Parts: sequence; structure tokens; C-alpha cells
Amino acid sequence: MTLLTIVVATDAQRGIGINNTLPWKLPEDMAHFKRLTTGHPVIMGRKTYESIGRPLPNRRNIVVTRSAEWRADGVETAQSLEQARALVQDAEEAFIIGGAQIYAEALAAGLADQVIQTEIGRAFQCDAHFPPLGAEWQELERQQYTSANGLPYAFVTLRRRPQ
Repeated sequence: MTLLTIVVATDAQRGIGINNTLPWKLPEDMAHFKRLTTGHPVIMGRKTYESIGRPLPNRRNIVVTRSAEWRADGVETAQSLEQARALVQDAEEAFIIGGAQIYAEALAAGLADQVIQTEIGRAFQCDAHFPPLGAEWQELERQQYTSANGLPYAFVTLRRRPQ
């Protein structure tokens, strides 16, 4: 069974982006994201893919889109999150990397087993947000840091409690 992990960076108000971009500069988080996801499948929504602008290297890129016609070189498509999950069923671990709608669907459907969240200790102007996590999520680990540019942040690992 594939471990399905959500990777997300949030500000102090659960904001994750504005106008399909990140509102902060946190190179330490980008390096963390790359370490986590390299060599594993990544699942994302079409808008997230378009904001990145290319397939992420050394990862199997799967884009969830309702459009049967949408295509991009180096990318597999799925018409639902469940279909994307079926595509990665043989992987040890796969990562859901956004955006807000994909995160909300994964959490509502109980598809995610784990969340690795970068909590940024400051609020930014955001138009997309990560849903609040319910009581079924248990924090396993928290590593506190301050970035080179003075921004406080933490890498937090949460696991869904068995039902």
C-alpha cells in the first residue's frame, strides 16, 4: 500500500499562495521539498502544475484535471484524485503537492496518510488556504528554524490516527 503524503507550506493563517504563486521566499523550504519528493511520484492539480511551468525533475509528475484534452510533455494526467492514487499504487510513497482544491479533496476523502507541513511564523496576503486538520491528525515531529532572511518556520510531520 502506497503511503500518500501531503506536502504543504502554510503561513500563520494557513495561507498557501496568492495568484498561483508563493507569497514568501524560503529557500530552506524549497530544499526540504526537493529532498522529500525527489525519486517519488508527485500529484498536483492543473493550476499548480501551470504555476510551476514544467515537470519537476526526477519525479513522476501526475496532474489531476477534469479536462480529458489537457496534456503536457513529461506529465501523466488523471481525471480524479482517486485515479491519480491508482496510478501510484505500486510506489512506496507518493506526494500530493497542491493546490488548495486537491488538498481539500484528499483530506475530505481520507486519502492522505501523512502531512508534512512547513509552518511559516508570519501571515502573508493569500487567496488560497490549506484546510484545518481535524482531531484525527497527530503531530509526530516538529523541527523549529529561522531562515537566513529571519523568517521563523517549522517542519511538522503529522500522521492520521488509525480509525
